[in-house]
Amino acid sequence: MKSKLHGIFGAVALLCITTFWLSTVGSELFLSQASVTAVKNAVLTGMWLLIPAMAATGGSGFSLAKGRGGRLVGVKGGRMKIVAANGLLVLLPSAFVLASWANAGRFDGAFYALQGVELLVGAVNFTLLVLNMRDGLRLSGRLTPKRPALASSR
Repeated sequence: MKSKLHGIFGAVALLCITTFWLSTVGSELFLSQASVTAVKNAVLTGMWLLIPAMAATGGSGFSLAKGRGGRLVGVKGGRMKIVAANGLLVLLPSAFVLASWANAGRFDGAFYALQGVELLVGAVNFTLLVLNMRDGLRLSGRLTPKRPALASSR
């Protein structure tokens, strides 16, 4: 049961990050500044879902790893430390700043520079979470590692 909950929490977190990232890119490329502002406000509001999902993912993962060793467990824990640091030090503060600037109509170079950093760090976190999902499936036995193809002799 704990494993299923861990997967659900992780999937919710990954879905939030994906939604935030795609909404941001879509609004910046194709929509008005008013839409960008709405997306920035929605991302900030969405933190009320993402933060508990990330905390629950980390907590349940830590609980599942207790007493368990191995390379994959260690790698997953290391990735989660990076994800947490990125979130707390870059993504959460930038969400507040970008929403504030967008609400003030400040769409200048600093806004777009910070937006670029946020998108880059968000993509890094997305990638790390997908890798953790893959390794979690391997740990649970639901995904087996790929075996190298045998070379055929002709």
